[in-house]
Amino acid sequence: MGVLAGVRELGLERKPRVYGYHVYGNFIDCDNVEILMDEDALRDVVVEAAHVGNMKVLDVKAWKIGLGISVVAIVLESHITIHTWPEYRFATVDVYSCGTHTNPVAAFEYIKSVLRPRIVEGGGFERSLE
Repeated sequence: MGVLAGVRELGLERKPRVYGYHVYGNFIDCDNVEILMDEDALRDVVVEAAHVGNMKVLDVKAWKIGLGISVVAIVLESHITIHTWPEYRFATVDVYSCGTHTNPVAAFEYIKSVLRPRIVEGGGFERSLE
């Protein structure tokens, strides 16, 4: 067994002082157009996404803009946002959380499962401090 393996087994590897991960995407050609116009349903979606991602919801705000909706969930660990353009079957989604106890990818995937886009353009990146 090498030195690095022993360090990992003992849990002594260096951990970041701040751990964060941000997932974002453009949801193109969403199959569930009705929900893109439903403020209450989208509020429920961000709350459930936070639950799926093991985040604590502090507040949720939503605004109707034309046919679309903008929803912002402030979570203890950061935020979840959805902005929709139902006339184009389009939405943008951001899930950013801090803390290794959270799973922003799972939260993002939950939102994707509800809005059902045909195409997702996006990605994710670590936002940590060593």
